[in-house]
Amino acid sequence: MSTHDDELDPPTTRISADQYDNSGFSADGGYGQTTTLAPELDDTDDVSEDRNRWHGGLDFGLLIVRLLLGGTMIAHGLQKFGLFDGPGLGGFADALSNFGYTSQTTLLSWITAIAEVGGGALLVLGLFTPLGAAAILGVTANIIYAKYDAGGRFFTNDGSGFEYELLLAGTAFALLFTGSGRAAIDVHTPWRRKPLPYALLGLLLAAAASVVVILLFR
Repeated sequence: MSTHDDELDPPTTRISADQYDNSGFSADGGYGQTTTLAPELDDTDDVSEDRNRWHGGLDFGLLIVRLLLGGTMIAHGLQKFGLFDGPGLGGFADALSNFGYTSQTTLLSWITAIAEVGGGALLVLGLFTPLGAAAILGVTANIIYAKYDAGGRFFTNDGSGFEYELLLAGTAFALLFTGSGRAAIDVHTPWRRKPLPYALLGLLLAAAASVVVILLFR
């Protein structure tokens, strides 16, 4: 009788608590609920991916700002070489004399033209953006100082006001701290990913260049 009962009722196997918890049932008695341990995530990869992610609106906006500022400064620089009905280097040297620059105005004309064309081209390409922004900031800061020192006001009807140059300088100043954005050749450079230290360096270069120009050419 016992043998027959054993055949009908197979022996019961004891399951330890550890085995029960890992057998596909939850430890609190929930049926059919499995507990899956999520794989560990590498926070470094997430940070890197976020840093290099395309931010559509931001990157497009920075591209437009760079193109406008860089293109405008390229055109201004080419005018100093006589293009676009510009005064040429000689005419610009005469204009510098009217703004209080009394020494080596022809050399200063060359420096200004090269800084405008070169700095503007760097901004358009998004290449060495802090250097391009610093060059434009240095040039426009000198123009603002010259116009203000000559008695110019913020708004004038005769072209002696400095509101336009202040806008250009402020835009270049902002690009120093924002960086180029991802729509640029600088996309994988450290100064695009962490612009602050390079912005401070560019600001220092622009200030030093402005002081040197004021001391040597006025």
